[in-house]
Amino acid sequence: MPLRHLPLLLARITVLLLASVLVLVISSLLLGRSTSGWFETQPLVAEQLVKRRLFPVEALATPTVQDFSDTPLIGDDKIGVLLLNLGGPETLEDVQPFLFNLFADPDIIRLPRLFSFLQKPLAKFVSVLRAPKSKEGYASIGGGSPLRRITDAQAEELRKSLWAKNVPAKVYVGMRYWHPFTEEAIEQIKRDGITKLVVLPLYPQFSISTSGSSLRLLESIFREDEYLVKMQHTVIPSWYQREGYINAMANLIEKEMKGFDCPEKVMIFFSAHGVPLAYVEEAGDPYKAEMEECVDLIMEELEKRKITNAYTLAYQSRVGPVEWLKPYTDETIVELGKKGVKSLLAVPISFVSEHIETLEEIDVEYKELALNSGIEKWGRVPALGTEPTFISDLADAVIESLPYVGAMAVSNLEARQSLVPLGSVEELLAAYDSQRRELPPPVIVWEWGWTKSAETWNGRAAMLAVLLLLFLEVTTGEGFLHQWGILPLFR
Repeated sequence: MPLRHLPLLLARITVLLLASVLVLVISSLLLGRSTSGWFETQPLVAEQLVKRRLFPVEALATPTVQDFSDTPLIGDDKIGVLLLNLGGPETLEDVQPFLFNLFADPDIIRLPRLFSFLQKPLAKFVSVLRAPKSKEGYASIGGGSPLRRITDAQAEELRKSLWAKNVPAKVYVGMRYWHPFTEEAIEQIKRDGITKLVVLPLYPQFSISTSGSSLRLLESIFREDEYLVKMQHTVIPSWYQREGYINAMANLIEKEMKGFDCPEKVMIFFSAHGVPLAYVEEAGDPYKAEMEECVDLIMEELEKRKITNAYTLAYQSRVGPVEWLKPYTDETIVELGKKGVKSLLAVPISFVSEHIETLEEIDVEYKELALNSGIEKWGRVPALGTEPTFISDLADAVIESLPYVGAMAVSNLEARQSLVPLGSVEELLAAYDSQRRELPPPVIVWEWGWTKSAETWNGRAAMLAVLLLLFLEVTTGEGFLHQWGILPLFR
C-alpha cells in the first residue's frame, strides 16, 4: 500500500472503531429492561463514582426547614444534616433530562478514555431513545416519582425529632440525578454557615453503587472548596443494624401479616435491589453481606414476637446480559408458586421510600407474576417513609455521630452501645476502594443456548466478525460498504 494512503486508512479505521463502540454500548443498553429501578430507571451498570453535576440546573434550596437565622446554637456551632438519595423525575417532562443526567455519567456508560468526548452525545441519544418507555412507567404511578416529596417529608420529621431531643439542626436533601442536586444542597449549607455536618445516605445497607457514588461526588466537591475543607463532617455509611430500624421494619411486617386469613402460613419475601455480581466478588462491595445480616436481624426480632414464618431473600431489577446477585426475584416467585406457596408478603428491604421500583415493579409486575404462578394471596409491606420509630432512630444516629455527643442531655445515650460506623468521606472511600479502581467487568461463565451469558458471548463473536469485515473493507477497498457507497465518502 502506498504511504500516501496511510492517513486515509487510519481515518477510516478510526471512524469504524467509533461506530463499533457506539454499536456495543447502544446494543447493551437496549438489552436492558425498560422498568425503572433504584435510579428511577435502569442504566447499563449501577451508578457510582460520579464526579460532577451533569445537567444544567438553577440553584434550589431544599424546602424542608425553617430559616436558620433563628436557630439556637450549641456553643458556636451550626449543625447540619445532609440526607443523600438518588432522585427521580417529578413530571413526565422531566424524564428525558433525568435520563440524560444518568447516562452522561461516565460510570454508567463506560467509554474508553479515547472516546470520552462522545459521552454527552451518546447520553442524549440514549435518553431520547428510552424516554417513551420510561414515561409509560411513570405515567402508571401518577405521572412522576414521589421520591422528592417523601424525602422532603423525612427531612422535616427528622428535623423535628432532633429538636425534640435538644439538638437544633437544619436538614438538607441532596439528590444525585435530579432536583435538589447534591451540589445545590452544599451551596445552601455554605450560605447557612453550617460548621458541623452529618452526612446520612438514605440507604440502610452500604453499596458502592449508591452510598459510594454519593460519597465520591462529595469528595470531589469538598476538595475543591476551602469552606468545606475546613468544615467538620461525619458520615454514617450504613445503619441497617440499628435497633430502631429493625423494630420499625418488624412493626410493618407484623401489621401487614394480620391482613392474611392464616398469618402463620405466609411466606415472608424480602426483595432487595440487585447489583452486578462483580461488584461483590471483584470490587469488594459489602452490600450482599449487609443485606443478609439485615434480614437475619429482622427475623430475629420477629421471632421474639412469636412470628416464625418461613422467609427468603431475592434480588430484583437486574438489567442487561451480565450476571447479577442471585436468586432473582422473578425466578424465585415462580419457584415458590411451583412449591405450593399460597400466601406471599413482599418486603422491599433496600428502600425507605416509595418510588417506581416499589409502586410499579413490585406492586404491578411481581404481583401479577405471583398470581399467575399459583400464589393466591399477595401482600406488600410499605416503605418506611416517615414511620415514627424509624425517624426517631435516625435522629439518634445523627446525635451519636456528633463529636460532642457526651455533652448533650439525651436520655440513656451514653449507656447504650453505638452501632453507627462513623468516618470521614475520605476514610470511607479509602476503606472501600483504597486504590480508586474502576469496577472490573463482570465474570460470566460461557453457556450455550438462549441464555444471558450466551447472548453476551454471541454478541462478542458477532462484533469480532464485524470488525474483521470492516478491516477487510478498509485494507482491500472491496466489500459491501464500498458497494453501497459508504466508505468512498471518506476519500
